[in-house]
Amino acid sequence: MRGAKVAATLTTITTLPTPPYKRSKIKGNNVMAKKIDVSTINGKGYAMCSGRFYGKQASFMTWTLQDVAYVARYHWIPCVFGAGLLFFMYVEYTLRMVPDSSPPFDLGFVVTRSLHRVLASSPEINTLLAALNTVFVGMQTAYILWAFLIEGRPRATISALFMFTCRGILGYTTQLPLPQEFLGSGVDFPVGNVSFFLFFSGHVAGSVIASLDMRRMQRWELARLFDILNVLQAVRLLGTRGHYTIDLAVGVGAGILFDFLAGKYEESSKTKSALVACGGLKGVLS
Repeated sequence: MRGAKVAATLTTITTLPTPPYKRSKIKGNNVMAKKIDVSTINGKGYAMCSGRFYGKQASFMTWTLQDVAYVARYHWIPCVFGAGLLFFMYVEYTLRMVPDSSPPFDLGFVVTRSLHRVLASSPEINTLLAALNTVFVGMQTAYILWAFLIEGRPRATISALFMFTCRGILGYTTQLPLPQEFLGSGVDFPVGNVSFFLFFSGHVAGSVIASLDMRRMQRWELARLFDILNVLQAVRLLGTRGHYTIDLAVGVGAGILFDFLAGKYEESSKTKSALVACGGLKGVLS
């Protein structure tokens, strides 16, 4: 019976209507749809549209001015980033590169030039701000450990472990030069004005991790306080030339990324029976 059948079998499937960015209009049981045939040729499925293979016609050939207007109105964020892509392509290809004999150019250093002059001329203020920043780092650490040891929620701690390990790998792999105008302090973190990795900022990333955990627990006011202190911390780090702007920006992204990965790890760990052997930690990590 199978040998008598036709080799190509047509099956009708329903797809979303054009234009491609709009949802189907459903009225009762009637759905505006476009029929596409799927043929089986040599055991492989190929979609056919209007007698032609579906993959042959470029997607943009079906676009209309109405589609473009729809995207510009309801998807303006990607449009803004598209304009940013074109702008920075122009900037990149027309910008003179910094010669190897000059210090790196950092826009954040330019913006905080006045603050740097104040801190350079007033070591007492610099030391005070450094001490306050170290207290803030202690607050981050205390909250993350409290969430794990007291409340039994390890996600923030796992996130911090992921983050600082990755930071160590990246910081050692590419060791950026210390800015020439760096203003150190003996009470800054790491305490004692010792060496440290520039890329990326653990100060900023740790604060983001703590703030995200606070939001999960609906501690909104505390989270906003940490966000404000994190911004002030970033300004101070630029003013003292303790970090490049890129260190701070990536620090924000790293905090978000590793918090997400820690959440995924928590989800996967719940299904692993190996955690039963962890004794007292089983109830915390599962």
